[in-house]
Amino acid sequence: MKLASLKGGRDGRLVVVSNDLAWFTDAGTVAPTLQAALDNWEHCEPLLRGLAESLEHGAVPRERFHEHDAASPLPRAYQWVDGSAYVNHVQLVRKARGAEMPESFWTDPLMYQGASDGFLAPRDPIPLADASWGCDLEGEVAVITGDVPLGASREEALAAIRLVMLCNDVSLRNLIPGELAKGFGFVQSKPASAFSPVAVTPSALGGAWKDGKLHGALLVELDGKDFGRADAGVDMTFDFGTLVAHAAKTRPLCAGTIVGSGTVSNRDAGGGPGKPVSEGGLGYSCLAEVRTVETILHGAPKTPFLLGGDTIRIEMKDAKGHSIFGAIEQTVERI
Repeated sequence: MKLASLKGGRDGRLVVVSNDLAWFTDAGTVAPTLQAALDNWEHCEPLLRGLAESLEHGAVPRERFHEHDAASPLPRAYQWVDGSAYVNHVQLVRKARGAEMPESFWTDPLMYQGASDGFLAPRDPIPLADASWGCDLEGEVAVITGDVPLGASREEALAAIRLVMLCNDVSLRNLIPGELAKGFGFVQSKPASAFSPVAVTPSALGGAWKDGKLHGALLVELDGKDFGRADAGVDMTFDFGTLVAHAAKTRPLCAGTIVGSGTVSNRDAGGGPGKPVSEGGLGYSCLAEVRTVETILHGAPKTPFLLGGDTIRIEMKDAKGHSIFGAIEQTVERI
């Protein structure tokens, strides 16, 4: 089952989307918003699934689905926490600045709490007031949970995952060091993120969802050129069950909590830093990583951060080449 929120009001309008992303049917008779459906999932999920089946058979009123009309599946959320499940990415970034990585990073997930009072729509521009802040994209996978009890096990956390989607976790890299040096965490360096036009139930992903991981190439383009093809199911040190359980260790999570994977990152086949797509590698899911590799190999980065007019695209396709979640496609806009 695929769900989306069409733009309108602060929380959008819940619709069910066809598997090929061509059509939608209104879900207002079940729940007005996705958050309302998540709050009463046991009742709403079978009804929404029935709508999805009827939509595939042309048995309910339908309209053309246009990704430009979609907000992020949850236009705002009660909670947004982002992990760093691809420890290869963390290791590379620390290596570039000559910092040792603690062994605990392989067993205890990193996680921060981001702003969730308003997300960018998947085709909204990325506002940037100052280019010196170092604007970066981060191609990620994210899940939306139902209620998760305090101290939930990995298995309980996995069972609480309701939907899967893609994310562009926008980062202002040059503001991060100063914020972290204060000893608290990210605030100004983490502006609004954007999510894919459609969120998908784990069961509808078939074999692409396995062991709490989304398997498949995360396709990232920068200004129309291939930038990354890393497989989201490879080199993911912490699966989503582990990430959700980590977030719930000392507090319950309410329905509608979004948990991110962190930047998708694969090791190079030879064991070294990843190579660009243009050199036969899998590329990168953020600019910080390519700049890190450039620093390791050449002593300094040469790839700039995003500037006004730059366009990014993040998508994942199935085995037949069809888009699964729709595409995040955003242009940086100076304000």
